[in-house]
Amino acid sequence: MAGEGSMMAANNSLKNNRNLVSKRKEKRSLSGSYTDVKLAKFPEATPELLLGIKLQLKKEKRSLHLKQAILFLIIVIALIAILTI
Repeated sequence: MAGEGSMMAANNSLKNNRNLVSKRKEKRSLSGSYTDVKLAKFPEATPELLLGIKLQLKKEKRSLHLKQAILFLIIVIALIAILTI
């Protein structure tokens, strides 16, 4: 059969690459313990706070869209002015 030599070379290459990788302990559990870890406590969000955050995000998004539209219009006007010269 044709191609046996190339398949053997590929297998040898894979075997050699596998041997170059440092040997790791495959069945090793996580080192250390999580018994002394203290979890952060965050305050509960009230409906009023969530509404305030929502309105603030909408305001920021609206201003960002306005800035993008103005920048787009300036670029389009500049391109039209350059192309018509």
